[in-house]
Amino acid sequence: MVLTSVEKMVGLQKKASGVRNICILAHVDHGKTTLADCLISSNGIISSRLAGKLRYLDSREDEQIRGITMKSSAISLHFVKGDQEYLINLIDSPGHVDFSSEVSTAVRLCDGCIIVVDAVEGVCPQTQAVLRQAWLENIRPVLVINKIDRLIVELKLTPQEAYLHLKNILEQINAVTGTLFTSKVLEERAEKETESESVSDLSPGDQIYDWSTGLEDTDDSHLYFSPEHGNVVFASAIDGWGFGIEHFAKLYSQKIGIKPAVLLKTLWGDYYLNAKAKKIMKGDQSKGKKPLFVQLVLDNIWSLYEAVMKRDKEKIEKIVTSLGLRIGARESRHADPKVHLNAICSQWLPISDAVLSMVCNKIPSPLDITAERVEKLMCVGARTFDSLPPETRELKSAFMKCSSEGTAPVIVFVSKMFPVDAKALPQNKPRPLTQEEIAHRRELAKRRHAEKLAASQGKELSEKPPSENSPEVTGNTGDTKGEEQQLTARGDSMTSKAVKQEADNKEYFIAFARVFSGVVKRGQKIFVLGPKYDPAESLHKLSSQCPTTDDLPAVPHMTCCTLENLYLLMGRELEDLEEVPAGNVLG
Repeated sequence: MVLTSVEKMVGLQKKASGVRNICILAHVDHGKTTLADCLISSNGIISSRLAGKLRYLDSREDEQIRGITMKSSAISLHFVKGDQEYLINLIDSPGHVDFSSEVSTAVRLCDGCIIVVDAVEGVCPQTQAVLRQAWLENIRPVLVINKIDRLIVELKLTPQEAYLHLKNILEQINAVTGTLFTSKVLEERAEKETESESVSDLSPGDQIYDWSTGLEDTDDSHLYFSPEHGNVVFASAIDGWGFGIEHFAKLYSQKIGIKPAVLLKTLWGDYYLNAKAKKIMKGDQSKGKKPLFVQLVLDNIWSLYEAVMKRDKEKIEKIVTSLGLRIGARESRHADPKVHLNAICSQWLPISDAVLSMVCNKIPSPLDITAERVEKLMCVGARTFDSLPPETRELKSAFMKCSSEGTAPVIVFVSKMFPVDAKALPQNKPRPLTQEEIAHRRELAKRRHAEKLAASQGKELSEKPPSENSPEVTGNTGDTKGEEQQLTARGDSMTSKAVKQEADNKEYFIAFARVFSGVVKRGQKIFVLGPKYDPAESLHKLSSQCPTTDDLPAVPHMTCCTLENLYLLMGRELEDLEEVPAGNVLG
């Protein structure tokens, strides 16, 4: 994949329906950063061979040494699906419990999240914590069951055992989601009960409280993870492969002659294929048959792993030709079989395609933000939305529209501030020279070289015994002048070096933010409302047409500032932007 230009990214930012803001959440060491590497390599930012080894989004030195993510960092990716183009703002977050505040800042800016679960370890404490966080922030989760290669290579499970193990993990995750859903329904019901509570004439013995009421009436089928819903991807990020069952449903519908829609419903679950009747039947376990998922999907992956690990050249060639892949000689001759395996799998089932297409299909765009989420973002502390002043409540419609028109109010949510070295800022980076500048520098170098030669020749002449007085005098005066010039030049260079060093050591704070409405422009003046700002106390102090100038009335937790620079966050790099429309993440 070719590297996408900044101009292209800026163009994609303007179409909010094609923007997806997502973060990767998981327990520590479940493979978030490796998955992020695979997605980044699909954009040509890093080589696919380095995915998982480079850990591109772990940009701090201590993160690289310890091998864990400690700060959440963002990157923008370009993804093409059919004739539709998408801009995916991806945020990688830490999995360690000590850095859970970083997870909160990442979740606030997103509309959806990728929950990553290790296929061997299953649901861990931090997995439950991030599921709960995603639920409370009202963002849509999708699931990636990672490290399936460990079931083959380490645990040496058969495809049938692996299927039961994966089924068990899925049930555990759905049990956590079910608990969150039940508690929410019961909470809402308890609130309603409290509101409508009136003194009842019934004696205490006649009052029967049924906890299950309210749960039957609410539809929760869309909340759970299930491969047939298209919100689950099975993957091995380190080996570069991943798939959703829709990939195999399309593939086998042509081979077996069964409709893709039927296969999509039956590929996961207790179904088996009756080869004679060419029909899919229910009840695989009772009849001792292989489930469809094992027969059509897992068996093929297991046989590929077996062939590559045992170096069975004939079988590998047969698999490669049947899949229509082209594997380089370097990969097939490599001493490590994992390199060969990665080359085959990443072409056959590219993980980036599976994960990013699931994100585009299942995660809402910034235009589909829910009213509940908007109210949560607008409220501070224990305040409810209804207790806010009417002027503040009117902004809810601006959040919901997510409009980039000139008339729309500019609303930016800052989730955290992070320090950046002055050297890392785009304006301080050495830019590539143009052809004219290169030619000019070459001329200067030639001139300098010629001057040096002339000076050295002059020295040689002055050292010879003098024949006449006059040239000796001129030679001496020339020498002293030259020495003076050299000393001043040296002094100048030392001062400029000291100034430069001072500037290099400087650190700047950059806000990690998202635009919820309007267009943010460089040089724009805006109000900054602190986390303790309360509109109910402060609005009456401001006039209706309050200008963003410095002579503001003293309002607690509110200041006015000018946006000096806007940046596109690209992992370790920052790119300059002139303006950012609604629905996008920026620095």
